[in-house]
Amino acid sequence: MTQAVRQGAALVAAALFAVPLLLMASGSFRRPGAAPPTSPELVPDPASTASYERAFELVDLGRYALNSAVVCALTVPLAILVASWAGFAISQLPRRLATWFVVASFVALMIPATALLVPRFALFSALGLTDTWAPLVAPGLIGVSPFYVLLYAWAFSRVPRDVLDAARADGAGVLSQWGRIAMPLVPSVTAAVAVLTFALTWGNFLDPLVYLSSERLFTLPLGLRSLAQLDRQDAPVLLAGAVVATAPVVVVVVAALRRATEPI
Repeated sequence: MTQAVRQGAALVAAALFAVPLLLMASGSFRRPGAAPPTSPELVPDPASTASYERAFELVDLGRYALNSAVVCALTVPLAILVASWAGFAISQLPRRLATWFVVASFVALMIPATALLVPRFALFSALGLTDTWAPLVAPGLIGVSPFYVLLYAWAFSRVPRDVLDAARADGAGVLSQWGRIAMPLVPSVTAAVAVLTFALTWGNFLDPLVYLSSERLFTLPLGLRSLAQLDRQDAPVLLAGAVVATAPVVVVVVAALRRATEPI
């Protein structure tokens, strides 16, 4: 009975996320300028890809998507590397000292990101890094979020000490223990951190808006803003742009779920 309840809850949760995505995708196949339907429809009549063509004509979504992909390709591996290093280090500390680091991480989580916006801008401006992708990638240098560090620390703390002690006795260094023993044992955590970092970086609107001024460097969220400013009433074209922005996240989530469920 418990298993059936869990499966039912999972199906309900999946439907809550899937239905809006289906309606968004369906609406993107309506003709540009078409009036909103009076009732939800999954298959537009007639269906057309003209809204996608119009969206790419109005705004260079291809370039913006490529820019976002490059930023994510730099940020995601960096975040996994730094967060897993920090998490592994915390998991190997004495319990009392590790507790202090955990508390400090929770305190850092409570600091609003907007509170750091002005000092971060002043720092990057002084370094001459504004209007570059450096401020967008820089969060990866601290693991993006203390939550990811805590997630790795919790996962590594569940690795049997005997395994690491045996590796240490065989002459394995810290990096070898981390890379050859600890990391292969936590694939689901790595997948979760990768997906969360990708989604956060891909959909990041505020940082590109603050730091970027050259249109050639714009990321996809800024491209969607430009598309919305051109014609706020053309819902099919806006939905087509939204599908372009959402599809990569869905693909990454599905790929990560499949990877996380593979046997080690």
